[in-house]
Amino acid sequence: MTKLGLYLSRKSVNRSDVARKTGLSKTRLSELSNNKKTKLKVDELYLIALALDVDPSEVMKEICKDLKLVKL
Repeated sequence: MTKLGLYLSRKSVNRSDVARKTGLSKTRLSELSNNKKTKLKVDELYLIALALDVDPSEVMKEICKDLKLVKL
């Protein structure tokens, strides 16, 4: 499961509702939630956040929390 998938699970999100509200297909939402090789686009993240009625930065901070800058 991807970080987005874990986030959606923790929030007890109905993925069918998110797909309907965002216009993303259920297949695409499933790929974003389950396939770690699938890349999330910023417009998809924004639409998902709107559908969940949360600030997009909340979603981004949660799914990107492990990213760090390279130390020089």
